[in-house]
Amino acid sequence: MRSPLRGLLRRQRLGIAAALLAFSTSGAAAPMYQVLIGSYTSEGNSEGIYRMQFDAETGLIEPQPLQVVRTHNPSWLTLDLNRNRVYAVNENGPGHPDPVGRVSAFILAPTSGKLSVLEQQITLGDEPTHLSQSRDGRYLFVSNYGSRANPGGSLAVVPLAKDGTLLPVTQIATHKASEVHPERQQSAHVHSAVMSPNGKTLFVSDLGADKIFVYRYDPTNAERPLSQADPAFISLPDGSGPRHLVFSPDGSQAYATLELSAQVARFDHVDGSLVQRQLVDLAAGGDVGQHSPGAIHPSPDGRFLYVSDRAEKNRIMVYAIEENDTLREIQQRDSGGREPREFAIDPSGQFMIIANQKSDALVVLARDPDSGKLGDTVQTLPMGRPSDVKFIDRTGP
Repeated sequence: MRSPLRGLLRRQRLGIAAALLAFSTSGAAAPMYQVLIGSYTSEGNSEGIYRMQFDAETGLIEPQPLQVVRTHNPSWLTLDLNRNRVYAVNENGPGHPDPVGRVSAFILAPTSGKLSVLEQQITLGDEPTHLSQSRDGRYLFVSNYGSRANPGGSLAVVPLAKDGTLLPVTQIATHKASEVHPERQQSAHVHSAVMSPNGKTLFVSDLGADKIFVYRYDPTNAERPLSQADPAFISLPDGSGPRHLVFSPDGSQAYATLELSAQVARFDHVDGSLVQRQLVDLAAGGDVGQHSPGAIHPSPDGRFLYVSDRAEKNRIMVYAIEENDTLREIQQRDSGGREPREFAIDPSGQFMIIANQKSDALVVLARDPDSGKLGDTVQTLPMGRPSDVKFIDRTGP
């Protein structure tokens, strides 16, 4: 059951959302936000990271980018607004124009939002597909997916200097594959690494192992800040393929997409571990191969959960989060394109931007903050192989 504190936090978030909505509809000018789009440059005509302007009143993205930063396959972005830094994986590997997996750092101008290249470091693995930052800002955790069976994937720990400068990889973690899926689980494939809200535990989703691995974080051991927890992992169904993990805004719940079994797992987050409480089937008795859950995000107020379902379905699943934390499906909304790899809700809560990777388009959908449901298509904007969407919560060009 929800605690009184959780209820208070939810009411506060609803009040903030209502205030934002009232401001934007009262005649006052709604803010202009900037949004960063990551992409795949090894396919199509993308050039790198696109910095765009978004109008929170109309829900429209200005077609002409504010800036294009040329870099190879910046498929996932992470922002450090405290130090005015943006970090991107360069999802490179064998057969790509740049065959070396890298992570890039950019300076984010505090007033204009302009990005300037700072530096790169190699990740000591192939196809880095995700990165996150420790809560204290001292490390990046990079998920080397590693599509080849040999050597497979790994987790790389990249230290950060006090100014956010990248330092060489200081620790590598590898896992044993489950070998259940004949093609996709013959080796480890680390797909995401996410730190607990209290900053003490790292949860690493390995699609190739059918496990979420658990590491304790101790920055006093500067060279090797991660150590195996006890227990060292959370087991998931054989052949399920865990992909991305996210926490609820209050930190009491966690949700994971299981890419190969077309499921969403819900967990209680208790004392630095995860206890599975619910397994939601996206296929619902149908052909699992027609589904491929990918991106997953809760709404900022913690009332709804959104999941992208790719493959043949190309839709966004919307779930209400009940008072007892159970997920209840309330909508299936077409994504307006193919392969909705990532999406983001804008700071006003009234729109969602979807990166439809294989149809080369960003799609903006209207969103009702009260019901959580997605509405009309506001805009379809051509964009080469978009893969990530991150808002910079500041105004002006």
